[in-house]
Amino acid sequence: MKITALEEYGLRCMLLLAKSSEATLTLTDFSQREGLSVPYAGKLLMILKKAELVRAVRGRNGGYALTRIASEIYLKEIFDALGEPVFSPTHCQKYSGEEEICVHKGDCSVRDIWRGFGGLIGTVLERITLDDIASGNLDVIKNLQLVPVEHNQNDET
Repeated sequence: MKITALEEYGLRCMLLLAKSSEATLTLTDFSQREGLSVPYAGKLLMILKKAELVRAVRGRNGGYALTRIASEIYLKEIFDALGEPVFSPTHCQKYSGEEEICVHKGDCSVRDIWRGFGGLIGTVLERITLDDIASGNLDVIKNLQLVPVEHNQNDET
């Protein structure tokens, strides 16, 4: 799984807002604090605004602000706004090789792996808030209580 630049920098922008003591931050603030160009910061904030995670504030003290408090914004919402899920309904169409339809469309064990992996990641991201990250409360990750899968040593793959 790759984390895209949009996901990385978008999350960083959300963290800046969550940690900021200022009511709003301008595109210049994001640009300077994250080493981004102003147009790229603008692109990120427009995506986050479209997803209703941030709002634009006009006026002298204008800029961008979170639409909700950080403890009510989950990482899944942020990543859903900025990128594609690990497994989407169009997954099999993207990886059909030279064929129009994937040769494994009817019987595919790989699809089940990606679907399960996507579900697991989604479950984790649904439990971690922006505030957890901003406040350094990463114990939430330790407390997810994901049950490890036991493998039978007699199984051969």
